[in-house]
Amino acid sequence: MRNLTLLTDRYELTMVGGYLQSGKENQKANFDYFFRRIPDEGGYCLTAGLEQVIDYIKNIHFTSDDLAYLKGWGIFPDPVFRYLRKFRFTGDLYAIPEGTVIFPHEPIIRVTAPLPEAQFIESALLNIMNFQTLIATKASRVCTAAEGDPVIEFGLRRAHGPDAALQAARAAFIGGAQGTSNVLAGKLFDIPVLGTVAHSWVESFPSELEAFRAYCRIYPKDCLLLVDTYDTLKSGIPNAIKVGKELRDQRKGELRGIRLDSGDLAYLSQEARKMLDREGFEGVRIFASSDLDEWIIESIKKQGGRIDTWGVGTKLVTAYSAPALGGVYKLTAIEEKGRMVPKIKRSDNPEKVTNPGLKKVIRFFEESGLMRGDVLFLEEEPLGAKPLRGYHSMITRVNKVYPTRFSRKELMVPVFQNGRLIYNPPSLREIQENSRRNLEQLGSEFKRFKNPHIYHVSLSRKLIKIKKDLLREAY
Repeated sequence: MRNLTLLTDRYELTMVGGYLQSGKENQKANFDYFFRRIPDEGGYCLTAGLEQVIDYIKNIHFTSDDLAYLKGWGIFPDPVFRYLRKFRFTGDLYAIPEGTVIFPHEPIIRVTAPLPEAQFIESALLNIMNFQTLIATKASRVCTAAEGDPVIEFGLRRAHGPDAALQAARAAFIGGAQGTSNVLAGKLFDIPVLGTVAHSWVESFPSELEAFRAYCRIYPKDCLLLVDTYDTLKSGIPNAIKVGKELRDQRKGELRGIRLDSGDLAYLSQEARKMLDREGFEGVRIFASSDLDEWIIESIKKQGGRIDTWGVGTKLVTAYSAPALGGVYKLTAIEEKGRMVPKIKRSDNPEKVTNPGLKKVIRFFEESGLMRGDVLFLEEEPLGAKPLRGYHSMITRVNKVYPTRFSRKELMVPVFQNGRLIYNPPSLREIQENSRRNLEQLGSEFKRFKNPHIYHVSLSRKLIKIKKDLLREAY
């Protein structure tokens, strides 16, 4: 893992220096990481990135070169550099595991640590979690549209740089993609790597047929042909069928598939399926690419397209339709006279008013196993075997009772305690399986792309009272 200690905003360091010079070196604080709005006006998000946050925190240290660079700013006194030279994370961190369905305003990560430490990790944590959560969510939507067909992440060449390409491949796998074209991501994260040829291969031969024959001669057991270089229906598919028959006759392999990368994919796939089936190639798969996203895939499906596998690139790895997750990291409690005192950020925009205190997230499930709602409780609140009521974050009269017959689960798990890592991150395949289970437990009304049902995230009675009291004091 690279040392990303200086992957931060300047204001984090000026605040750290200010805290130290204000006598706040050991004052504990709590920060929550959460988001306010779901991208694409969707019904849910899927958390991703925790493993990289763990690696980042484990490896925080200021090198001699780092300190020399910061000293060149000329704004920090020597005591700040003595502190930074020994800087390590010594606090507690709780998090909702990767691959969990999450919703606005509930804490995904909770950090309780000395104020300078808790403050310092903000920028890198947001950078990692916002991007991977965004891409995992986008991939989940694409896979939902594909209705079980394999989706392959194809976005290396359009990603916003090498790091984005790698993390997008990882997050897309968490969201349900079954492979990637990115070889380095495949090696680093043990993701299946897929891909065959580009149009340049076909154009480099005197004819399309010769290009197909050459490829299948070299890779007879992995023969997937790109059929749209010249004329898909008059040339590409007939030539693929001809080469497929030659492979069979020679008993050297089998035509595995064809790829469509342009044109009317619904129509072309229908015609391709007819042509292939008519010539005895019922098992040949039709692979499609070409600037796909969840809405295009959904439309092709509705039009009766016969595509078996989807290669999704640009619009997945850039989250093209909603290119940023507005995750934030807000102080919700601070130590005063030996106890943690809830704090609130007030705003004229109700959406930006924070939920105070150290909180836990309890998810309720009906008898069928489907999610029914989440309630934020203060960390110390006992729940007991009784019906529990959740309140709207601003309007107390709007509330909902969760009966005892509903099962419940606390979502946040301890990751660091007193700076020591106590969490064993699951494998990427285990995270993907967690995503699959979570999405099975989420009703279809929350997964539709247009006007999804709003999932209830409520506050406990005690938490809503503290919030209202703090708001009154703020005026």
